[in-house]
Amino acid sequence: MVRYVTLRISQAIWVLWAAFTVSFVVLYLLPSDPISIAAQGGGAGTPVDKAAIAELQARYGLDRPLWEQYTSALGHALRGDLGHSITTGQPVSAAIGDALPSTLELTGLALLFALVGGVALALLADRIRWPLPREALKALPSLGVAVPTFWTGLLLLQVFSFRLRLAPAFGGHGLAATVLPAITLAIPIGAVIAQVLTAGLETTWRQPFTEVALAKGGSRRWVQRRHVLRPAGVPALTIAGVLVGNMLAGSVVVETVFARYGVGRLTQTAVLAQDIPVVQGIVLLTAAVFVTVNLVVDLAYPLLDPRIGVRFRRAAAAFPAATEQVRSHG
Repeated sequence: MVRYVTLRISQAIWVLWAAFTVSFVVLYLLPSDPISIAAQGGGAGTPVDKAAIAELQARYGLDRPLWEQYTSALGHALRGDLGHSITTGQPVSAAIGDALPSTLELTGLALLFALVGGVALALLADRIRWPLPREALKALPSLGVAVPTFWTGLLLLQVFSFRLRLAPAFGGHGLAATVLPAITLAIPIGAVIAQVLTAGLETTWRQPFTEVALAKGGSRRWVQRRHVLRPAGVPALTIAGVLVGNMLAGSVVVETVFARYGVGRLTQTAVLAQDIPVVQGIVLLTAAVFVTVNLVVDLAYPLLDPRIGVRFRRAAAAFPAATEQVRSHG
């Protein structure tokens, strides 16, 4: 287990470096100049003196060769210094820290809705034996994935904010202002979880051990709870770990529709202004969330399916012997 965790941490470090490098190269390949955009107030203001722009470029090190800018930025990032925003001059870590609590509140509630709704829909479709309602329930996740997120948000605003007056339309704080954005973000995530869990349940019901449990007199509900749900949940847990990282990307659309300030809105503003340090900081944050969640998911597999833990222990026990055998023939 220690060897496995060490390997995954090494992979996580490589992913973070790759995310930093790719974002740096892509942003610096853009044709426009972030200093000029910032100095002109987003590109639509009065032209600024070229000498002033040159001074700002020198201040932020943008006049140096590209490789020198990269090594300098990477060295500062390794020390925890993500630099300063070109647009506002604020430290990147402070800018992300100000926006992060609102996004965590949104994504946390959306993940709860997605898990509860997706699992409930899959279990309901699995328990209903009538063909027509069962197929109708199995078709709902495809609809949830296909509907655009911004359209869902606008529809919820129209019904629950403008017509029924049950929730604030834009901005706001607290649970009442977060429910509609969280539902908007949760629908496509929960739909994918429902699809994968439904397929996993159908596959597990065809396994021999479920037939044995039913033959011994167990009810379908008891067999589902004791023998089917846990192994069927492994693929759903895997896809949920991937989707958690995607929720930060989805928050860009949701926070824009509902006029919420968070990491999504900060990302949109930074990309439009080509604020390179802020964009790189957000990319590193997203990559860190992704690798952390997936590491936790990998470690949780044996809790759902003990067979995974048995195979892992056998592989770990066989690894030293295999290594020694290779060395002896080497």
